[in-house]
Amino acid sequence: MFDLNVIQCFYALFEGRVNRARDILGRPLTFAEKVLYSHLSDGDPSQEFSRGESYVELSPDRVAMQDATAQMALLQFMMASKDRVAVPSTVHCDHLIQAKTGANMDLAAAKDANGEVYSFLESVSNKYGIGFWKPGAGIIHQVVLENYAFPGGMMIGTDSHTVNAGGLGMIAIGVGGADAVDVMAGMPWELRFPKLIGVKLTGELGGWTSAKDVILKVAGILTVKGGTGSIVEYFGSGAEKLSCTGKGTISNMGAEIGATTSVFGYDVKMGEYLRGTDRNELADLADGMSEHLRGDDDVYARPEKYFDQLIHIDLSELEPHINGPFTPDLATPISKFADAVLKNDWPRKLDVGLIGSCTNSSYEDITRSASIAQQALDKNLKVKSEFTVTPGSEQVRYTVDRDGYLDIFKKIGGVVLANACGPCIGQWARHGSEKQEKNSIITSFNRNFAKRNDGNPNTHGFVASPEIVTAMSIAGDLCFNPVMDLLENEDGKQVRLDDPSGIDFPIRGFAVEDNGYQPPTENGRDIEVIISPESERLQLLVPFEPWDGQNMTGMNLLIKTMGKCTTDHISMAGPWLYYRGHLDNISNNLLTGAVNFFNKQTNHIKNQLTNEYGPVPDVQRMYKAAGIQTIVVGDENFGEGSSREHAAMEPRHLGVRAILVRSFARIHETNLKKQGMLALTFLNKPDYDLIQEDDIFDFIDLAQFAPKKPIKLKVIHIDGSVDQIKCHHSYNESQIDWFRAGSALNLFRSKS
Repeated sequence: MFDLNVIQCFYALFEGRVNRARDILGRPLTFAEKVLYSHLSDGDPSQEFSRGESYVELSPDRVAMQDATAQMALLQFMMASKDRVAVPSTVHCDHLIQAKTGANMDLAAAKDANGEVYSFLESVSNKYGIGFWKPGAGIIHQVVLENYAFPGGMMIGTDSHTVNAGGLGMIAIGVGGADAVDVMAGMPWELRFPKLIGVKLTGELGGWTSAKDVILKVAGILTVKGGTGSIVEYFGSGAEKLSCTGKGTISNMGAEIGATTSVFGYDVKMGEYLRGTDRNELADLADGMSEHLRGDDDVYARPEKYFDQLIHIDLSELEPHINGPFTPDLATPISKFADAVLKNDWPRKLDVGLIGSCTNSSYEDITRSASIAQQALDKNLKVKSEFTVTPGSEQVRYTVDRDGYLDIFKKIGGVVLANACGPCIGQWARHGSEKQEKNSIITSFNRNFAKRNDGNPNTHGFVASPEIVTAMSIAGDLCFNPVMDLLENEDGKQVRLDDPSGIDFPIRGFAVEDNGYQPPTENGRDIEVIISPESERLQLLVPFEPWDGQNMTGMNLLIKTMGKCTTDHISMAGPWLYYRGHLDNISNNLLTGAVNFFNKQTNHIKNQLTNEYGPVPDVQRMYKAAGIQTIVVGDENFGEGSSREHAAMEPRHLGVRAILVRSFARIHETNLKKQGMLALTFLNKPDYDLIQEDDIFDFIDLAQFAPKKPIKLKVIHIDGSVDQIKCHHSYNESQIDWFRAGSALNLFRSKS
């Protein structure tokens, strides 16, 4: 197993640090608090931190990067003047594999199309001591769960679904590449101390209800932003009955409620998973200190005293849920879903069902879904929808293939895709999607925003458990309820699908011929990383200019966005994935999907220099060429879905200097700070309505930039009238230093 010595050293200190934190706080601790206080960069805890207010400096145990985000993260790390990463780190080649035909052909096509990028990632990993998981090895989050996650640990990953490791008792947080660079370079990692949401689970799952339905229910309660700035901690007798991979499924989709992360305390099911994945030594260690790897008894006995918000779900009463379309928090129990389909005129015919991806791709998930597929064969049912399966890792794929489950899917017409992200992130070459016809798909994935899967804004994407997806695919009808409805088979008989069944672990154990892992060389100093100056996909970085210490004045409004806004559309149907390692090329994607408040169009804004309308990147490049700094004004939760550092680097590269919004998505706000941007919120949210299309902006007191001190901004309208608004910010002194230096990396490099 990996990193046993590192984990042993951490566990040797864990109990003492937890006891010290308990003494300082003078009360029992939640499990999340135990993990956070045991990972303070200063070592033993010495003070209490205020939830939602205090900034803490942490020392994560590990970094994990997927291939799309790793490019920019490692390009930044190359500027940090380090010979080797300071903590165990890995790169996983999973995002760049396009789903089209099937596993073998798609993987071969990916290696051909992305050879330049894979070679870069492999050589950089080898040079700096980073573990490299080759294309086809599996999806980053499943691989981490199978190999690296450990109870009580902390990791960061350059993907929002890093939180999958919470299913194995790890605080795992999705971040941007700049944060990953901090940790890999040996710097403390900064986080605003999260609030805590407790979810008490009682009862026991049964019938068609699965672990996926827990998070679908929670998403409906909290909405896409209800978890922002919070850790969700699951506990209770019901939680202990869930499989480890089921816990991972729940934690994974916590990204869709905006939560910092989600986590379960250690229990017997986790120990079983560790032993099932050949980590017996780790299981023994965790068993020996299990009382510390969960919340204190009084926390779980009286949770209302210790959590900022409390949710109770009785698993015995929980129905299967289907969430969507176009948002993962529109939760509908299956008993009411048919009525919702008809009432809302959603396309009733189901075109495609898709199971797998980084969540719901475990052995348990595959076997439960296969039990439904086998019934289609046994009961002579014709599968009405297209159906695809995406295994989570090569280990899972090899084992379920050995045990005959993939054959079952193939017999009902299913297509097995590569061990990669594919349709979940828009890397799906779906036939006919270019027609942009209104249609419905259902997946066991997490995200279902418009255009997310196939680039078609009229594709209605629904999210459900893999069992429900499989049953729905057999019926080809969104109004079908497998809990109670009958189906007509090829003999004209009415038949009912039985409840799904499956097993947590293969009876003969997991097996794999080549798991796809490549360790780095012991000394990579002589390894040369070559990037062609003519490359369209990779570009060496140039440091951003530092702030001159003066008020920024005469700033043009670039765009005032309206409603939900993903700041770049890298994930939407995948074309921008091509440029993840080339900052200038990918900057042509800046805010192209944002809705312009003034004309309700996307990528169509007024150029104040020409009084004509044009694409956002083109207008901004003209402003930059003219030496004009600009500001972006945004709505609520600005940057949701923009965990990637590109979303902050693009405006910075093109000359935007400030972002002023009603509220930020957590990761995006942090990324803006890292890149030397000014990230501000309206002190009075209604001031958003004051901003007009031709406005010019002058900062009044930016030269006195200081923590907790609002910044005054003068807004000059085209008729000569002026509004003065106050802007709130969350910068501490260290983050202000980033702004002064031009970026966090600039500051770090100056001190190295």
